[in-house]
Amino acid sequence: MKMAMAGLYKRVLPSPPAVDFASSDGKQLFIEAIQNGTMEGFYRLISYFQTQSEPAYCGLASLSMVLNALAIDPGRKWKGPWRWFDESMLDCCEPLEKVKEKGISFGKLVCLAYCAGAKVEAFHSNQKTLDDFRNFVVRCSTSDDCHMISSYHRATFKQTGTGHFSPIGGYHAGRDMALILDVARFKYPPHWVPLTLLWEAMDNVDEATGQLRGFMLISRPHRDPGLLYTLSCKHESWVRVAKYLMDDISNLMKSEDLKDVHKVLSAVFSSLPSNFGEFIKWIAEVRRREDGGQNLSQEEKGRLALKEEVLKQEFVVKGRNFWLGSLVPQRVIAVGKLVLLP
Repeated sequence: MKMAMAGLYKRVLPSPPAVDFASSDGKQLFIEAIQNGTMEGFYRLISYFQTQSEPAYCGLASLSMVLNALAIDPGRKWKGPWRWFDESMLDCCEPLEKVKEKGISFGKLVCLAYCAGAKVEAFHSNQKTLDDFRNFVVRCSTSDDCHMISSYHRATFKQTGTGHFSPIGGYHAGRDMALILDVARFKYPPHWVPLTLLWEAMDNVDEATGQLRGFMLISRPHRDPGLLYTLSCKHESWVRVAKYLMDDISNLMKSEDLKDVHKVLSAVFSSLPSNFGEFIKWIAEVRRREDGGQNLSQEEKGRLALKEEVLKQEFVVKGRNFWLGSLVPQRVIAVGKLVLLP
């Protein structure tokens, strides 16, 4: 007599509408898609396919999988001497404990991708059409330098659960089906779904944000992300800095007679919070500690030295360089990226 066991072991994949990747039909779809050249992104993704480590970590697992597939260097250690993206490292836009409890929103995941040094193109379903989406799927399926993450509602596929994130691994043009590499592998295997149904699943409001779901295209940046400092949200001064960036600057723009770029920059940087210098100093010190060590290669030492030099000269915001001259005290000049999303 078998003893009753607590918990769940997998779910049966509702088919139709989905087609199990490992089924005879799924294998045939795979072979035909390869022959048609729309599985080019699959190979790198499958090499880094991972299972989300927490029930609500689908977004983090999808992103770390894609970042590793793109061979983006996180610029900091994961474990031992190894630099590698892991869910536990994706916390610059939302605390991990909060993600563990409630998951992560579409906007915050986009923020994390930027924060990790990737190039991101993100769209809610009301910003594009079905045909646009199909073209993007084809674009990423015929190349290995672009990967797509979809944010969709499982109920559209008759699956249990609600909102979910997973990478798109390929496309079958003849049957207009997309391959979902479901990161909740403890629940459902990778599966093919009709593209029109996937679009319907994305054209769904996320109750947590009141916004429609959507998709994002992630690729390598044109510049080396190692030259930039990512500003973390952990430091205590971040609250004040965030308020300044989101609220105070907006009010400043309304109150000042700002007619040219020089006056705008002058007003913004002459009104920085008093603790802004400490915030930048903290970021630089944290990154120096992470980059330091006795086992750095000559190339890494050179990159670190370059960071130190750039740190003394300029402050980079959203990829645009502004020489501040005497507008900002030297103690607060640094290199960084700021990404502010809802």
